[in-house]
Amino acid sequence: MRLVAAALASVLLLIVVAALPSAHPQIPSGRDVVSATAYVSSDPVARGSTFQIAVVMKIRNGFHVNAREKSADYLIATDLRAEVPAGFKGGDVSYPKGELRSFSFSKKPLNVYEDQAILRMELSALANAPLSLQHIPLKLRYQACSHDVCLPPVTQDVDATVNVTATAAGSRPAHPELFPLQR
Repeated sequence: MRLVAAALASVLLLIVVAALPSAHPQIPSGRDVVSATAYVSSDPVARGSTFQIAVVMKIRNGFHVNAREKSADYLIATDLRAEVPAGFKGGDVSYPKGELRSFSFSKKPLNVYEDQAILRMELSALANAPLSLQHIPLKLRYQACSHDVCLPPVTQDVDATVNVTATAAGSRPAHPELFPLQR
């Protein structure tokens, strides 16, 4: 009788364990899928000069984000905005062209960024720009997706640090790999 009860208990335990949901891979946060870093085209930046900020988005392998020029109305486009502090004037953002990729969940190819995307924004340091290190807060909004799932949209804070000087003496181009058209 004890053997039958022990065998029955073992069978019931196996049935319960088999009925438990299997562990699914954890879905990352959109913040974990994209890392964003800001770079400035000149160091230092002189009052009265124009410069650029590049935001480099590194996108985790297996994921993509919608390009600025989105393929359908329901998609969330990548967007970069600056909270331009006093003494600076913001300009337009230049977005890279995306790549058309086909996904099983869409009948038509989608315009996306994969691996890395570089967004560039032009700014001016006005004649009254505060001297020394200044912070230009940026907001990067995007939606990361894999082949299986789209994560909720994310707005990520990115900080650009600009060293402002009174004159252009000593100012030199910085990060030529990100700003190829610098003179």
